[in-house]
Amino acid sequence: MKQIGVGILGFGIVGAGVADGLLKNRELMAQRLGVDIVLKKIADLDIETDRGIEIDSALLTTDAKSVLADPEIHIVVESIGGTGIAKTFVLEAFAAGKSVVTANKKLLAEYGDEIFSAADANGVDIYFGASVGGGIPIVRVLREGLAGNAIVSMHGILNGTCNYILTRMENEGLPFDEILADAQVAGYAEAEPSLDVDGFDTAHKAAILASLAYGFHVPMDKLLIEGIRNLSGDDVKYAAEFGYRIKLLAVIMGKGNEVEVRVHPTLVPFDHMLASVNNVFNAVMVKGDLSDDTLYYGRGAGREPTASTVIGDVGDIAKNITAGSARYERGINIANDGKMVMRDTDEIISRYYLRLMVADKAGSLGIMTNILGRHDVSILRATQKEHGCDDTIADYVPVVMLTHEAKEADINQAMKEIYEAGVLCEQPVKLRMI
Repeated sequence: MKQIGVGILGFGIVGAGVADGLLKNRELMAQRLGVDIVLKKIADLDIETDRGIEIDSALLTTDAKSVLADPEIHIVVESIGGTGIAKTFVLEAFAAGKSVVTANKKLLAEYGDEIFSAADANGVDIYFGASVGGGIPIVRVLREGLAGNAIVSMHGILNGTCNYILTRMENEGLPFDEILADAQVAGYAEAEPSLDVDGFDTAHKAAILASLAYGFHVPMDKLLIEGIRNLSGDDVKYAAEFGYRIKLLAVIMGKGNEVEVRVHPTLVPFDHMLASVNNVFNAVMVKGDLSDDTLYYGRGAGREPTASTVIGDVGDIAKNITAGSARYERGINIANDGKMVMRDTDEIISRYYLRLMVADKAGSLGIMTNILGRHDVSILRATQKEHGCDDTIADYVPVVMLTHEAKEADINQAMKEIYEAGVLCEQPVKLRMI
């Protein structure tokens, strides 16, 4: 039986999980795949800390270059993260004729075109199934299972930290800051949580999914990105009263030659499948022109789920090498020749949730509805709440509205004019709806 050697760069949570899985399930994988996958080396600056797994010290090294130079290593697992030395090592692995498996969504979202081109130029594979959704095989689904579909849309809950916070905000009525602190103690959130709660982690994953679905590199600076840091518990409560749950969603939609990719808190109806995805779980709903809606659900992070997907990718590359077959996953097929473009944010069409702190006096509502009407924003439902904020001139009360579909530019201009009309005591709140 042919042996395929594997080297791991980075011995953190994911790297340790991959090492543990490869060692424990070597015989099982050989039986299933017909190839013996052998862990040869693990490189990390820290090889002393206990990772909670049994590992032969002879496999450990602080010299990453020795992994890249080893002729017995055919596949490199990059689990360093980030876009610095990780990028350098990936490119050097390609140059050495080695295929790469990575879960590094930031690297692929920001430098995917360069990474994929380098893999192709060197005739090697790069697999990245764990970069989106951890243990959810969504990358494989788009690559293989739905390959015969034109992708109409994708809606994804792709960050477990945010989903955990939003679930508890709804269920317990606690403020964002208090739940974030709990999440940090529990290990669900980083000490510096900006990447998660400000939406950038979800945006990196959304860019990868959009590139897979529509075949072009999605520029990160063109994405609409809003996180949950400033989300009010009042809005969570009011949304529930209307029959909606707030989720941080990645929304990806293709129409003609335009693709929109956005990340923001979104009102999801209680009876929608994504509304039941709670706590640290992730899910992606994909609508294909032939398949219609399909849902993929599971743990989006963690050592074991992520390692499972990484090891699956290692197995696929090992089969490719053993069979001598043409490699089919050197990256995203960037072949649209400029045919696909990003839709301008102002052109986005959505339904909206609006909360406005309105002066409780005659004429205030008339001013607001007149401005909304002039900008083609039609109100579907509206309610006025009893409590408000104190002001030196007048009392204010919250008015909550749901709109019919409207254009982003129109709703933004209407909100600006309403605020400038002097009938509000604070900037209006605007959330999009699924």
